[in-house]
Amino acid sequence: MRVSEKDLNFVTYKIPSIMLGIFAFVLIVFSQFYSSSLNSHKNAFIAPPPMLERFTFGYGEIMADSLWVRLVQDLDYCEQAIAKNTCRNNSWVYHMVDTTTNLSPKFRIAYAVGGLALTILITDIEGATKIFDKSVAAFPKDWPILYRAAYHYLYEVKDSKKAADLLIQAANNGAPPWTRTLAGRLYSDSGNIELAEKLLEEMKASGQDKELIERLEQKIRDMKSDK
Repeated sequence: MRVSEKDLNFVTYKIPSIMLGIFAFVLIVFSQFYSSSLNSHKNAFIAPPPMLERFTFGYGEIMADSLWVRLVQDLDYCEQAIAKNTCRNNSWVYHMVDTTTNLSPKFRIAYAVGGLALTILITDIEGATKIFDKSVAAFPKDWPILYRAAYHYLYEVKDSKKAADLLIQAANNGAPPWTRTLAGRLYSDSGNIELAEKLLEEMKASGQDKELIERLEQKIRDMKSDK
């Protein structure tokens, strides 16, 4: 049977790309799990290389899934604490979430849970801000993401106006009525803890990770003791 020019072009151009994609996928999975086991004794994990999304060969979604599976094992990992329960900015967790969402720009759970981990579990303020800004841009009508971002801006960035704006945006996209009411108060009261308590209720109702819930409960207790 004669091989057509079309078939020959497929063999010539597509097969190398597919093989490179498979190789890249295997390499990233191996490197992540190997670095975890190797460096667990050194207390340091290796972040993905910059601009990994340019070398996926069509396997970006698969790579994003593999990175996410790796990340959820260590969402509370902090390679360098700068204060109690506060990690240095742009942490390993941040780079993992950022790369995952670069590989899969509509990977909602990575935005929603990754942002919470950064702001609540390890308090990487700069990293969390970047991820929440990125998540709001990717999901501008997703009210749970919007009011989680509002929490971060209120309690970690100390920007009550930005938090109120995000709550209004959430209210305009189906959030409960309390978001609009709270937004009005935030324009004049940056010390209100109601948003944190509402977020805690939502996290419990949606079955969020127990460690995330416990850490937010501790943050709320600290807020109340500081008043």
